[in-house]
Amino acid sequence: MSQANQAELSGLNPAQQRQMLLALLRQEPRGGPHLQENHLHTLIGALERSTPADLGAAGALELLEGVWELRWSSSRQPYLAVGPWLENLQLLAPSQGRGMNLLRLPCPLAPLAAIAVEATIKVEAEPGGEPKGMESAAGLNLRQRVQVHFQRGGWLGPAVGKGRLQLLRRVSQPVPAWLDITVLDDTLRICRGNAGTVFALLRRPDLNLQELLPAPDQRSDATTTQVAQS
Repeated sequence: MSQANQAELSGLNPAQQRQMLLALLRQEPRGGPHLQENHLHTLIGALERSTPADLGAAGALELLEGVWELRWSSSRQPYLAVGPWLENLQLLAPSQGRGMNLLRLPCPLAPLAAIAVEATIKVEAEPGGEPKGMESAAGLNLRQRVQVHFQRGGWLGPAVGKGRLQLLRRVSQPVPAWLDITVLDDTLRICRGNAGTVFALLRRPDLNLQELLPAPDQRSDATTTQVAQS
């Protein structure tokens, strides 16, 4: 992207930048935004400066809760791929301290099988604690960091009766993991992982969090598997 185009994008107001980013992320088929990565980086950086998230603000954790679909990431790892043949979902339930990454085929095959990694999540600097979030351009210390501890990973099969077939193994997490939620609203979430990966996700209001997130008491005894970090 030329310096003129970059200056033009940077000169838009935050609402215009957000709308342009949403238009890029909504492109079909999935994976299209990778063709315009320079635009994405410019828009993401601008929104992180102008409208930074603060998970300590009223209603922020309620906004975080739900089903999100990964529409672009800076990673080239296959499990973070965005393409027309896969839905890469992230389920976040901070009210329960739980989350899950879910990689599955798109509808109508989605209910048949998926690869899942469950985790416990916790926003850093709970009320009464010391804030540890990243600083915004205005110099404010914001709560943005979510600690992630992976618990189980494996296969989720089709629903059977009131339950679902599954084979989940305990996973070993070699280093601490976290996400900085840098932009958050009712549609858009931008975050940065502990390995520097940038993620852009869109909310999926058509998907039910409680239906997709396995009940916490559905345990599976199995060997330990190691997971990679983002």
